[in-house]
Amino acid sequence: MALKPTIYKFKISLSDLNNDHFDSLNLTIAQHPSETLARMMARVMAFCLHAHQDKEQLLTFTKGLSAVEEPDIWLKGLDDQLHMWIDIGEPAFERMKKATRLAKSTYVYSFNAKSDVWWKQAQAQFDGLDISVVRFNWDEVQGLSALVSRTVELSVTISGESAYVAGPVDQVEVNWQVLQSN
Repeated sequence: MALKPTIYKFKISLSDLNNDHFDSLNLTIAQHPSETLARMMARVMAFCLHAHQDKEQLLTFTKGLSAVEEPDIWLKGLDDQLHMWIDIGEPAFERMKKATRLAKSTYVYSFNAKSDVWWKQAQAQFDGLDISVVRFNWDEVQGLSALVSRTVELSVTISGESAYVAGPVDQVEVNWQVLQSN
């Protein structure tokens, strides 16, 4: 019998100072049985960074690890056209090459301890692609995991290349570095 995903409910008060976007997000997220809390929280952070997108398009979580042909997050228009492909982790070059053909814009959010090694190996290949690559600070993403409960309220304030995330008991600042910009 296959393991079922764990469901989390997030109520996020978002203040994106970079894009003058202020919103209240109610997200239901399914954590794949093989997904860590840190990876799930990297998905939440990537979602928050793109929440300012045009409301005529639908930014949504996909089946993620359960559907290898889909990104973790995508932005689709009402006509079902794929506008944005967002992958979390260290995807293969061929996967991202395909993504750049399918979507108008493509993003990778790397987040773990081996991100530096992955980027050193992949940078020359990715350099020719129209893709943005961002690396979250690994220790800070792990710190986000401590804020998680099955139902959680968070306040996320984005400014520059950092986000201040406050939960009911603790807070974490998450910084990132843009490795490549499209």
